[in-house]
Amino acid sequence: MVALDGAMVSTRIMTVHRVALDVNKTQDELFSQCAGIARFSWNWALDRWKSQYSAHRADNALPKPNEAALRRELNAIKGTEYPWMLQAPKAVPQQAIKNLGAAFKGFFAGRARYPNFKAKDRCRESFRPDNGPGTFRIEGRRLKLPRIGWVRMREDLRFGPDREPALKSVTISREAGRWFAAIAVEINHSFTPRPDEEVLGVDLGVTDLATLSDGRKFAGPKSLGRNLKRLARLQRSHARKAKGGKNRARSRAKIAKLHARIRNIRQDGLHKLTTGLARKASAVVIEDLNVRGMMANRHLSRAISDMGFYEFRRQLSYKLERLGGALMVADRFYASSKICSACNTKAETLPLSVRSWTCANCGAQHDRDVNAAINLKNLAGSEDFAVRPVTACGAEGSGDGNDPVTKPAASKQELGSDQKRSSP
Repeated sequence: MVALDGAMVSTRIMTVHRVALDVNKTQDELFSQCAGIARFSWNWALDRWKSQYSAHRADNALPKPNEAALRRELNAIKGTEYPWMLQAPKAVPQQAIKNLGAAFKGFFAGRARYPNFKAKDRCRESFRPDNGPGTFRIEGRRLKLPRIGWVRMREDLRFGPDREPALKSVTISREAGRWFAAIAVEINHSFTPRPDEEVLGVDLGVTDLATLSDGRKFAGPKSLGRNLKRLARLQRSHARKAKGGKNRARSRAKIAKLHARIRNIRQDGLHKLTTGLARKASAVVIEDLNVRGMMANRHLSRAISDMGFYEFRRQLSYKLERLGGALMVADRFYASSKICSACNTKAETLPLSVRSWTCANCGAQHDRDVNAAINLKNLAGSEDFAVRPVTACGAEGSGDGNDPVTKPAASKQELGSDQKRSSP
């Protein structure tokens, strides 16, 4: 979408508001039952999918499995074989099987691994009680779900009448003992594109989460490091509890609550930083960091995971896209720290322990991270290098030819099962 001469752009976008729910004891039990029904439906459908696929491979005259047929099959037998399913909204098992169908589509497209069975104590408790727009509604701080009824929310939906919100779906999930509703909403969205010359280079690091090309540095929240002693104490206490006992269950709940707090602190810091960058710049250039390879360093792995590099990139990508900007990703082998931003001379060696250095050619003094951020910014408009924008999913945008400093397109993952990649 293009705006002329800084004119405001208006469009409709999909977004999600995740709201904490204030449930009573009856609703808490019913939510747990619904999550269990969704998990059972997924496992039942996956088992049927595997058996039907094996039968199809043995006899091509038999149909291939598909989620629509599995939904009809479950509807036909649940009243007699699984009558306890009738306690939940009818959409709960149906949406679980739809999710399985979407998982297989991702597998066949090479975007995801082969779906696995879900264990009760090792999977995320969630379910979708609605059947699309019009099957649930919100009034103030109350959410009405099919069959379940009214549930209190801890806050109002953040999109007022001026945004013309259209409710699309709602997903209920539990995190650290609390229930949340993720409400998908279509809203009006307006923005004024920034001038194209507003480009920022961002260098990510462990000491400072982000260093900008204008010299500013932002320290990460480091929520894990600040709560590490407390987490270790709780885990030691948990290890001494007898397996299967109530004390062990309570201990596990305390650890889950602390992990949720650590995650929330990290998410809050990343959201504030990425929102500020997306509002300021029309384009942001970052490096394609090999986070998996960096995590192999046992001395830095905890600090790297505490920063949230992938989440930073994910948030920045979709926020720039919503504001008409672009996220550009330089190749991971581009030597942004070693190249002098003043004369483009590349240093032969530059160990990680060296945080500032002097260019041997022009004598310029450089802060390692600031110099890298400036080089990334200059890369966006360079004639020698081409950097193409990426989408919110991380893959490249359109482009012709292969560039030595451009991130390659997202590759397919290897098969995780003996099932071949073919149309489902």
